[in-house]
Order: sequence, then C-alpha cells, then structure tokens
Amino acid sequence: MSMTAALTESYGKGATDVPLIEQTIGDFFDGMVARQPDRDALISRHEGLRFTYRELQAESNKLASALLNLGLAAGDRVGIWSHNNAPWVLMQIATAKAGLILVNINPAYRTSELEYALNKVGCKVLVTMARFKTSDYLGMLRELGAKRLPQLQHTFWIDGNAAADVEEPGMQRFSKLLASGNAADPRVAQVQKTLKATDPINIQFTSGTTGFPKGATLTHRNILNNGFFIGECMKLSPADKLCIPVPLYHCFGMVLGNLACLTHGSAIVYPNDGFDPLTVLETVQAEKCTGLHGVPTMFIAELDHPRFKEFDLSTLRTGIMAGSPCPIEVMKRVVNEMHLSEITIAYGMTETSPVSCQSSTDTPLDKRVSTVGTVQPHIEVKIVDPETGAIVPTGQSGELCTRGYSVMHGYWEDEPKTREAIDAEHWMHTGDLATMDAEGYVNIVGRIKDLVIRGGENIYPREIEEFLYRHPKVQDVQVVGLPDRKYGEELCAWIIVKPGQSATDTEIRDFCKGQIAHYKVPKYIQFVTEFPMTVTGKIQKFKIREAMTEQLGLTQEKTA
Repeated sequence: MSMTAALTESYGKGATDVPLIEQTIGDFFDGMVARQPDRDALISRHEGLRFTYRELQAESNKLASALLNLGLAAGDRVGIWSHNNAPWVLMQIATAKAGLILVNINPAYRTSELEYALNKVGCKVLVTMARFKTSDYLGMLRELGAKRLPQLQHTFWIDGNAAADVEEPGMQRFSKLLASGNAADPRVAQVQKTLKATDPINIQFTSGTTGFPKGATLTHRNILNNGFFIGECMKLSPADKLCIPVPLYHCFGMVLGNLACLTHGSAIVYPNDGFDPLTVLETVQAEKCTGLHGVPTMFIAELDHPRFKEFDLSTLRTGIMAGSPCPIEVMKRVVNEMHLSEITIAYGMTETSPVSCQSSTDTPLDKRVSTVGTVQPHIEVKIVDPETGAIVPTGQSGELCTRGYSVMHGYWEDEPKTREAIDAEHWMHTGDLATMDAEGYVNIVGRIKDLVIRGGENIYPREIEEFLYRHPKVQDVQVVGLPDRKYGEELCAWIIVKPGQSATDTEIRDFCKGQIAHYKVPKYIQFVTEFPMTVTGKIQKFKIREAMTEQLGLTQEKTA
C-alpha cells in the first residue's frame, strides 16, 4: 500500500485503478476460453483427467444443458456434497451458466446436518460422492429418505471410479446426467444472457460454533471479483499451474483456488480428493506446479513428511496460506525449503467472499509472517472499539469490519442474523480482533471471544502460541483460557510435540521463564496428538476449552 503519510487511525481503503468485473461467471469464463482455448484448464490427478479451456467449457455447457433438462430454473438451489474432483468444477461453472444457486455441503456433515442444510435452502437436486473413507454418503441419504427431504427431487452420485454394475435405488449416476446434456444446447446461452452479476450464485454454510449453521449467500460479483483480485496478488498468469489440496466446498478451494485460476487463464491441479501430503508432493513435482495452497497444518504435514526431501519442488513460486494464523517458524521453512518465495497470506471469512486482506508477492518477509497484508482492492476495512464502534488509533486492537463488493448478499432467509452481522452502513462485523499499523498492514490477534482476561490483564493466545512454537520440540500449539476462581481465567496450552520427541510440563515452563511475563506462562499444559478442527483447518478452541474445563472439574462461571 503506497502511502504518502503514515496512518494515524485504523482505516484502510484498497486501490481502485483496476475496475471491478461486472460480468457473470459464465460470461467471463467464456471470454477466457475464447482467448486461450487450448491451454490446460483442469488436471485432476487422482481421476486421471485433463481438460483444456475449450474442453472444460464444452463439458460445463453439456452439464448446464442436462440441469435445464431436469426442469430447473434460474434461482433454484442445487447441492454438491463431495471432496475435490472434476464434477465439482463442472458443477461450479454449469450452475453459474444456468443461473442455479450452487449449495456447498461440507463432506464432514452427517445425517442431521445434511437434512438441515438441504431443507433450509430447499435444494431440488443433489450431486454427491458415493463414499469416502468411513463416510457412506449414499447410505446417509437412504437413511434420511424422501420423507425427511421433501424438496429434493433428484440425487446423482459421482460414479467415476465406481463398479459399473452397482445401482442405487432412487439415485442416478452423474455420468448419465452429464451424457443427457448437449454441449451446443442454445438454451444455455439464452439463460446466460438473462443473468445479472448481482444474482446470488452460491450458498456456503458457515460453521458456527454455536447454533445452526447459517447459509452465507454470495453473488457472481462477490466471488468472481474476489477470485480475480486474489489471483492478482499472486501475479497469476496462463503460465501458472496451481496445486489445490484445500477443499472446494469452502471458499479457499472454490474462490482462492478455482476462480483465481479461471480468471487468469491458469491451470487448476487437484492432487487428490481429500488431503494427503504425499500426493501433494508427488503432484507438484510431476505437474511442475508453480503455486500451492494450504492451511498451516497442511504445510506442516508436507514439510515433516519422511519423504519430503525426495521431491523436486523447485518450480514452486507462489500460493496462499490461510485458514488460521501461520506460525512464523513454519512460514520461514515454507519459503526456504519449498521455494515458495512469493507465497501470500490471505485473511477473510465466508461472508466476505472470502478475502478482505492479503499480502502480495513482494511484501517483506517480516510483514508477511507477522500480518495478513493490506486491504484488497475496492474494499474498505476499519478497526473499531467493540463497545463504542469508534475507529481506534493505529496499533490499538479492536474488531475488524469490512465493506465493499465482497460483502455477502445475506444469510439465506435469515434477516435477523444478517442484520446482526451487517450494519446499516453495510459494514460486515467479523468478530475478529485485529490491529493495523501505520503502513496499513493488518494483524489478526484473535477472536473477540478467544481473548483471555487474567486478573485484569488482556492476553492474546496467539502471542503465547508464537512464543511456544520456538521451542525445538514443539510442532504445534493452541492456547485457550479456562475459568479460574481467583483470576477469572487461567491459560492452558495444548501441545503436539515433533515426531519421535517427548517433552514435560517443566521443560515448557522453564522455556517461558524470564522470556515472557509470568502471567502469560500457561498454568495448564497438556500434550496431545491432534487438535479438534473443522474440515477447513480452523481449530475449534471452544472444544479444547470444553474438554479441559470438564477434565479439570472447573466451574464455568468467570469471576472477572
């Protein structure tokens, strides 16, 4: 962010020299195909599939035609319940062309969550994986039955690698649906002409830590522009191949991955359906990928894989790390050992399409590891006092709010919750605590509800986590506050030690002594093998708090 004078208050506005795209996803994609029909668009390693831009367009048009054959009309909801594969991208493009609203269903959902999501938004069609590891998706759908899903008219199962003789009563094969379409169907172009960039095109359920998930509703304009400006930050071009091991049902995969590529003529590369560090390393080497996405835990798993050193990752240049804050030590290894000298950090939330702040390929490393970059183009951010709503001075923490084209259409059929999140001036209140420095760099210091207040001292768990990562035996760490009669709250650290190592509470406490203030040294230390997390790699601190509070027999009330 070029500034003539240093900022004094925590407000930033992104550049506006590159205009917003006012086309629909279908129109923009068709324009890209016309410019470079024969370039690689999609490589799905685990399925053995490759598509050029022209081939991807033909298959998407065919699928759009097939969906129209079902009697669907613009605005109808169509669900996708699957890990990463070619049918997912085809659904993303085809539904956008036909004006259908694609509903992303989390593959971790079980029957009651699936029932809630499909009925909440009235899905008429569902495309699903048959099974994955221990999840039997068709079995769950059979269990729910037609009575509990009254609006669901058609279910198609993705039969790419399935045995040809298996039939599912009441369910149809995705391959048959695709075959029923016509790539030259004139209706697809006709429908596409009637669509507006501001039409809703996607519903994603936010994994609320309390209550039912809410359906964040996003438009063509929301996600197409966000994908474009994310790709700009990474300096993507038709020469790039981006390895996408993050899930597509979440914004990280479908916007920061698919749409960043499709808006820059780059190639989308899927190493596998679910995350597996070895196939990521193999894919980067085999396809000579130039970009790699991941949440910090994925990069840690790749770096610490016993075969890591066997692979040539020298083609890597850029990518995005997001999902949760990145430990500084991990970032240094990603840059030095994975050749990702131009990796960027992105920050956002589903409700803002998702990215509002991002570092660029030339952000200095110290800023790249300690901040989430500066405000994205055409977006405003401000940091406010959660009590008064006033913008705070630079360097002071407060709630991050964001405004601009990226703010969602709203929560599906939930006006009260939409109004809680988006105020009268159209600012989205994120619930994240952040600071902004004089150059406009934003740092996320935690969730408002994760802030620990011990004996009147405000403690940000992130700061203690960063410190503990420096311990040579610590692979990963999470710090939470637990209720305490005397101080209101006390700190608790959950630590995963590096493979083949062991550590003790005393070692960890000795490491802290004289290095950080005594009140920041965790009272409780627990060694664990994993953290509770959402499928998108967001660590669920509330579950750590609940488990420890119960284990230690602490009373929940805070006596602040």
